[in-house]
Amino acid sequence: MTTMPLSDVKARLSEIAEEVDRTHERVHVTRNGREYVVLLSAEDLESLEATIELLRDNSAMSRVREAEAAATADDLTTAEEMAKLMSERRVREPRER
Repeated sequence: MTTMPLSDVKARLSEIAEEVDRTHERVHVTRNGREYVVLLSAEDLESLEATIELLRDNSAMSRVREAEAAATADDLTTAEEMAKLMSERRVREPRER
């Protein structure tokens, strides 16, 4: 996490915005020595908003808890098993072109 005074951010906004977008690191901006705003990439904001939406969805969270319980119980499908299942499905249900 980087903290910068607003005056520095104003002087270097393009450079800082490019770095935030490239590195996905947030920049905390202070004004008069106090935290004021935070710069973060649009992609990171969208991700945070999607996470909040998921956390608010009781049905989705129930599925997440079920998946976590399955992982804890070691009741998972391996990549190899999944590839085999997908291959078998393609044979049973060929795609229409």
